[in-house]
Amino acid sequence: MNEEEKKEEEILKEFEKEEIPPKKKIPIALIILIVLILLTVIAVLGVYFWYNQSIEAVDVNNKENKVVKIESGKGTAGIAETLKENDLIKYDISFKIYCKLNNINNLQAGTYELSPSMSVEEIVKKLQSGEIVKKEISIMFPEGKNIRSIAKIIEKNTNNTYEDVMSILESKTYAKGLIEKYWFLTDEILDSSIYYPLEGYLYPNTYTFESADVKVEDIIERMLKQTDKILSKYQMEINSKGYTVHKFLSLASLVENEGKNTVDRQGIAGVFSNRIKKNMALQSDVTTYYAFKIDMGERDLTSKELHTYNKYNTRGPNMEGKIPVGPISNVSESSIEAVLKPTNIDALFFVADKNGKVYFSKTNEEHEQTIKKLQEQNLWYTYD
Repeated sequence: MNEEEKKEEEILKEFEKEEIPPKKKIPIALIILIVLILLTVIAVLGVYFWYNQSIEAVDVNNKENKVVKIESGKGTAGIAETLKENDLIKYDISFKIYCKLNNINNLQAGTYELSPSMSVEEIVKKLQSGEIVKKEISIMFPEGKNIRSIAKIIEKNTNNTYEDVMSILESKTYAKGLIEKYWFLTDEILDSSIYYPLEGYLYPNTYTFESADVKVEDIIERMLKQTDKILSKYQMEINSKGYTVHKFLSLASLVENEGKNTVDRQGIAGVFSNRIKKNMALQSDVTTYYAFKIDMGERDLTSKELHTYNKYNTRGPNMEGKIPVGPISNVSESSIEAVLKPTNIDALFFVADKNGKVYFSKTNEEHEQTIKKLQEQNLWYTYD
């Protein structure tokens, strides 16, 4: 080994003797903190990107408008639910977050045209503007009105003509289709003597519709559904009385038109019950008016009309102990209850004056005396 090699060996040995300092360890707590910060940043970025994506249009290429009704009194959550049901937003929660972040609290009820191509921001602006496409309407159908009156009310409040309404309400084919849908409608309404199959079955109430463009069929179905709701409460009681629903409503419609309050109606129902049991004609003037399609107050009845046979006319011949072939008007719940629970009265006669006040009598003699007094007081209907 030469001198140079010896020197290199000595240098190498000296280098090997030097201690290499140990590597410093990173604290575990610091590692955990860094990981948590990274996860938080990732989560925040994820939520940020998800939120921005979620408030974009459901389908930017779908420009087809949907008519959506935002009910009055619905909060942001309810509106979000309606929009989601119509596939106009991606998520309920993102709509609610958007409204919360932007302090949106002035969304207006109404009927709007919205499309899946609109973003949440665009939809919100539309709902804030109140630019409704169709104005809601409310139609009140008073108690005791017949089909002809109902048709006039529909004509007045909607874009349907009287003729349009009547053509549907006179149609036995249309009525036959409804029999399959509603338990209280039977083939009795298709009797050839009946003027309007759905007479008496359209429940009087106030109904709200999307616009004056509402279809007649939609109005009828809404009224029938309310009739279903009311009659279902009394179905067992009606059956226990031995009536079909049709005959029951026929009698209730007489009570509705003859009496103006619950007490009078119960008394009138009691008189009708007594007369039916004794096989006496009901002799109700309102049935004669209906039989000859004359509106009450239009004019007095003639003697000929009173004594003409008609399956509606209980003043005419061959109507002893019989209820009219069908209802003569819609009926209130008050009249339904009156027929189910009539006053236990021994009267066989009653008469109403021109003001609607009802007088009860036990005998025909008392009845005639009452009529005489009303005639003297100019409160009685006279016939030509």
